[in-house]
Amino acid sequence: MIWERIAEQISQTTGQPFEMRDRRTIGGGSINQAYAVGDRDRTFFVKLNQATRLDMFEAEQAGLQEIYASQTIRVPQPLCCGTAGDTAYIVMEWLPLGRGNDSAWAQMGERLAAMHRVTHPQGFGWHRANTIGETPQQNTWSESWLQFYRQQRLEYQFELARRRGGRFPQAKQLLAHLPNLLAGHDPAPALVHGDLWSGNAAVAENGEPVIVDPATYYGDREVDLAMTELFGRFSNAFYQAYEAAYPLDPGYARRKTLYNLYHILNHFNQFGGSYQSQANGMIERLLT
Repeated sequence: MIWERIAEQISQTTGQPFEMRDRRTIGGGSINQAYAVGDRDRTFFVKLNQATRLDMFEAEQAGLQEIYASQTIRVPQPLCCGTAGDTAYIVMEWLPLGRGNDSAWAQMGERLAAMHRVTHPQGFGWHRANTIGETPQQNTWSESWLQFYRQQRLEYQFELARRRGGRFPQAKQLLAHLPNLLAGHDPAPALVHGDLWSGNAAVAENGEPVIVDPATYYGDREVDLAMTELFGRFSNAFYQAYEAAYPLDPGYARRKTLYNLYHILNHFNQFGGSYQSQANGMIERLLT
């Protein structure tokens, strides 16, 4: 039933009949089941999860559309999402991936910088909540980056961690110290990917840089740059090209620890384990 429904939805969305003749599993994801599906002429990328996670796919579709509309950096164009029985699905453009060289990663830096120059008059946040991994991500609008990052990011994750039994004895001290950590820093509300680690950045077969699986909102552009350094850095060509196109503000080297703390707390809330000690170490360094 699910595949018939997806084929029907693709036909309706594209305006061209789609008869699914090929379906193969795609590896690499830990949250969703992923497939490439095709007929004789076209291939699409499909992700499946439980029907209760439809809102996650709806948010992903909206995030991809937001970045796609910026006409700055390539993302898979989303087609549709919905449910069939107890299964939720999202369908998007299939982008065959290749191996990137320094030129491609330099383009990645330039195009991400262009995306970060897209701002929003309402300030920091987004028109809807989404997810970071499997964790809900709140995006209530705020005119203040300090307020947004404290309330919508750190306080939210610390509360989830408290419910999980996490111990972060210096959390309140860190939150009180945020005005000092962000003093003199007045970022524009930039369109950000929100979850930009190496697994969400790639190069298409034609050499074009691509970003996928966004946790989109409007925030300090440095959150994206910081995360590219969290689980192994991108190519040096990426950073050189980004800096040339849109130089980072003084103090980024310290703020990146603050911004990556959000992701380490989120990893603790999803997986537990050593992420608690890693987060506490980051808090201690920020308070030093």
